[in-house]
Amino acid sequence: LALERVPVLGEVGVQKLINGPEAFTPDGNFILGEAPQLKNFYVGAGFNAYGIAAGGGAGRALAEWIEAGVPPMDLWPVDIRRFHDHHADPQWVRERTLEHYAKHYTMSWPQEEDDSARPRRMSPLYARLESKGAVFGEKMGWERPNWFAGPDEEPRDRYSFERPNWFEAVGREHQNTRERVTLFDQTSFAKFVVRGADAEAALSWICANDISKPPGKLTYTQLLNARGGIECDLTVARLAEDRFYIVTGTGFATHDFHWIASNLPAPMDVRLEDVTEDYSVLSLMGPRAREVLAPLCPEDISNEGLPFAHCKDITVSGIPVRALRVTYVGELGWELHVRQEQAGDLYDLIMEAGAPMGIADGGYRAIESLRLEKGYRAWPGEVGPDHTPLEAGLAWAAKLKTEIPFLGREALLKQRAEGLKKRLACFTVDDPETVLWGRESIFRNGELVGWLNSGGWGYTVGKSIGYGYVRWAEGLDRAFLLKGDYELEVATRRVPATLHLAPLYDPKGLRLRC
Repeated sequence: LALERVPVLGEVGVQKLINGPEAFTPDGNFILGEAPQLKNFYVGAGFNAYGIAAGGGAGRALAEWIEAGVPPMDLWPVDIRRFHDHHADPQWVRERTLEHYAKHYTMSWPQEEDDSARPRRMSPLYARLESKGAVFGEKMGWERPNWFAGPDEEPRDRYSFERPNWFEAVGREHQNTRERVTLFDQTSFAKFVVRGADAEAALSWICANDISKPPGKLTYTQLLNARGGIECDLTVARLAEDRFYIVTGTGFATHDFHWIASNLPAPMDVRLEDVTEDYSVLSLMGPRAREVLAPLCPEDISNEGLPFAHCKDITVSGIPVRALRVTYVGELGWELHVRQEQAGDLYDLIMEAGAPMGIADGGYRAIESLRLEKGYRAWPGEVGPDHTPLEAGLAWAAKLKTEIPFLGREALLKQRAEGLKKRLACFTVDDPETVLWGRESIFRNGELVGWLNSGGWGYTVGKSIGYGYVRWAEGLDRAFLLKGDYELEVATRRVPATLHLAPLYDPKGLRLRC
């Protein structure tokens, strides 16, 4: 190709040969952005042998980031804040980088896990779960159970673009959560404490939703940039007048901490502390969850005593626990936050008490399937810096009906007045052989209008599920979305799809509020 474009190259010969070291990174992506440990120190490095190809775009993005102080677009795959403290360990970096260097030109599989430099960060339950057939994945260095192999199943991932070997096992965990009760180890959640006399005022500015609620209340909220894009997607629990507890995703510990710290208004009496390593989280989920937990604690955890979107400090057989009445699977349940040194005892107590109710362990792939059916969003899948709450169907989680100012408010008001040009929607496919992984193209009336941000199988609804944004430059509304005929392009094949704007499972949310 080069000779066709510049024929003289075929005549001049090799005048100089240059070789030298190339910069590779632990995940194969380059590094851009402000170093979270040092304000105004920006990095553009680690281009993994495609720096010439990416240099123009990366240089522009970094220049705009430096000028504005925030990324100009969703740059999460290359954002320096995707790393954490263990990435500063040269031995860890060497082992993981060598693995990714060897994979530079290999097939990339859906949900493929890295194998090197593991295990690094482990829950207190790691040995217990491993002995019960847990197949672990890794995120931000944490070992997390993805699924549990049965007695006759191989406890390892076999990757495929079709149905993978964990499909049936994940289905069992999914069904058990819908019909009985499941215990999930979610210790890897990132957890922060915000405290100080001005904590409420500071959080009120950076949170799109209204967090000015009495102690004991939970608030699901997004944190927005000035464009109205979603920078963080998390839960805020008010513990006291001057103290809040924040729970966010495992992979976003550095990113979210940095975003919060960078955007707290000054001067204010407010302090931010990372307490991730102090607490384990056991999520007890399913219609029989209260039957398991209630006999173990003297406090009232009935629907009246501990309603949905509330939190309470309780004791479970004498073990102090912070119980958050919240769910990411669409069922009755609690996140039980406990000191790490007591997590093993709490796990044993709950598993023993839940045996008559059919309790079982569950992993993150079941959580993914369950949340897809319920329509819960995931950052940076369905929501991210390029998507606003209005576009993501989360307008109810923004305090636009009040006069309370917050970062991104003006952008949302402007967008609401002008109308939307894209909107997140759910798609299902009736063909049981069609497997959705995300990135499949969306066609409306034969015209390309977007792509899926995520995909998976819904075991309760018995269909493949995908979520993606329908884009239309002239503007769109609910009627426009519902009257189109849709197809998804799956592995070069167009398949009919149905669009949904309401959750596929329990659309009124009755099961989680019982």
